[in-house]
Amino acid sequence: MESGEEPEPEPEQEQEQAKPQPRPHTQSLNLTEFSDEILLTILRFVPSCDLLLNVRKVNRKLAALCMDKSLVSSVTLHKEYQESDATVTSLLKEIASDIQQLKLSGCYWLSGSTIDQVVKCKNILKLDLTGCRMTSLRLSRMLSVLCNLRSLALDVSQGFDVGQLSSECKATLGKVTELKQTLFTPSYGVVPCCTNLERLLLYFEIPDRTREGEMLSGQLMVGQSNIPHYQNLKVFYARLSPGYVNQEVGRFYLSVLSIRTPENLRAFILSVPGVFVDTGCSTRNFLDCMTKNFSLEALQLPRSWLNGSSLLHSSLLHTITLSNPVYLNFSHCILSGCQLSHQIINGGRNVQSLVSLNLSGCVHCLLSDCSVFRKAKDDIDFDVVEALVNCCTNLRHLNLSAAHHHSPEGTGRHLCLLLARLKQLRSLSLPVCCVVQSAKNTDKLPNHAVPALQAQSVRRGLGKKVRIGVSTYPRNIQEQLSLNLPATVFGTLLENIPFLEELELIGSSFSSNVPRNEPAIRNMQPPCDRAQRIRDEELALIGHLQRLRSLTLAQLPGILTGSGLIGIGLKCQQLQTLSLANLGLLGKVAYMPALCEMLKHCKQLKDLSFQTDRPALNVAIFPLLHEGLADVIRDVPMMHLDEITLFKSRVAEDPLHLWW
Repeated sequence: MESGEEPEPEPEQEQEQAKPQPRPHTQSLNLTEFSDEILLTILRFVPSCDLLLNVRKVNRKLAALCMDKSLVSSVTLHKEYQESDATVTSLLKEIASDIQQLKLSGCYWLSGSTIDQVVKCKNILKLDLTGCRMTSLRLSRMLSVLCNLRSLALDVSQGFDVGQLSSECKATLGKVTELKQTLFTPSYGVVPCCTNLERLLLYFEIPDRTREGEMLSGQLMVGQSNIPHYQNLKVFYARLSPGYVNQEVGRFYLSVLSIRTPENLRAFILSVPGVFVDTGCSTRNFLDCMTKNFSLEALQLPRSWLNGSSLLHSSLLHTITLSNPVYLNFSHCILSGCQLSHQIINGGRNVQSLVSLNLSGCVHCLLSDCSVFRKAKDDIDFDVVEALVNCCTNLRHLNLSAAHHHSPEGTGRHLCLLLARLKQLRSLSLPVCCVVQSAKNTDKLPNHAVPALQAQSVRRGLGKKVRIGVSTYPRNIQEQLSLNLPATVFGTLLENIPFLEELELIGSSFSSNVPRNEPAIRNMQPPCDRAQRIRDEELALIGHLQRLRSLTLAQLPGILTGSGLIGIGLKCQQLQTLSLANLGLLGKVAYMPALCEMLKHCKQLKDLSFQTDRPALNVAIFPLLHEGLADVIRDVPMMHLDEITLFKSRVAEDPLHLWW
């Protein structure tokens, strides 16, 4: 071989060189490499203003996708606190002709001139203006142009005059089939103009006095309205806040039902705090017609109508016909287990369709009969519970709060084990005392936890002794994740309802000092004795619910350090709403360190953010007994007033899909 010549490669080396070399592994994937279908699914989670004013400018592909009809036909600005008048105006300018549904509910910070830009959305079908600045003249100008509108939500405030509405506006209202109206002043609002209503939702928020202290009258002038047209009505919903004026105005709306009773009514929801005195013949006529002619899918009646002693009241449950019911609410009614089994669920013949059931405050509903001598320690009737569970297999929302539902000690049968059969539950509200197990093993520390705790104390050099009779619970994050919690009936229930998204565990004697839609109660009742047995170990069991989005815990006197909250924060990564009250002994907030640790892991919480330059949670914290409380509450936007009044039970409060 001559010098300078390269050696010929061996056959094996030649084959190795011929093999294609692998491309270097890329660590990232360009967003535009996804298919259009996947990108559209992702873009649906982007707020509308950000989508149209920012994402759209990235490249040509995203610019085209951001204008897809599936994204621009429905625009929701509800709770988009970052959006200003300028951004909303720009958004409406860009896609006004494409919008068919526009939800501005709760956007109280938008100016009137921005709201006026809605007139550009001439193809709009559904419009929600609840909480926005709306006068009768502004509404008239807007609806005179939006002639395709079929669904409308708005507030009726002082000074609203239906006489200022133009004929074009009234023509549009005549085509509206869905109306949601919040009343802050005695008025029929736009109801008389809506001659083809099929769905009517009414919220009564009228104060009894003006800011100057003068009494308001609930009388509605005859000249304010022709008789509202209810003949096509399928859904009637009315929720009254406390106060005499709300009840007086509410009766005017109801009286029309007896005059022109709708023939196709499918849902009748009337929520009234306290006693609602009927108006005599008009109410009796309507109820008589309802019990004979209607086949209802959703029903709620004032508790005083069902708890009354008259023949009419006592016969209501016997005569009302339920055809494949979906939603039933008997909150705080005197309803016995016998009535529940035979008259409501009707032996299971027609309640397989039932999705939502509210029995909050029905202290006798799981007992065989109603008794004035009912005591908190009385045990429930398992036959009633089994009948309910067996008949309502598709139940998704169940509320049993505000009552003592005690399982008998030492029998091996427990309410939680029966409720565990309801595999489809999405929301559940229970009294604390109903999840308590037998008292035999309540004060024992789980054996498997003792070595870990002792080792932990040695590692940290702690010489502090464990108090006798008090269960200690690991605070270390790794120990929280790896801890094998003891088997309990509460744990069994949670393991068997893996799809649960909302859980309320509220003491049976708990009541809020400032309740929404209920009269205030000042006398606080002591917690149930059984509730003392729920400790941090049981609290940590809630971590089984990995799809949990909303959690309410109130009046749990047995909580010592709140260490169980940490496990919930670690495992329930979808948690968005957290409400806590009266954990542990009154006056001692010993769970604050654990709560702070928990919040570090709750990345999805929404209710802890508001800006300081807008009236939100920070302005609503006010001395409860201050003489100016009523005026402060009046100035708080309604959406925040609902949000900060957390401690009322919300499970099965309303039918599903009540409003879009």
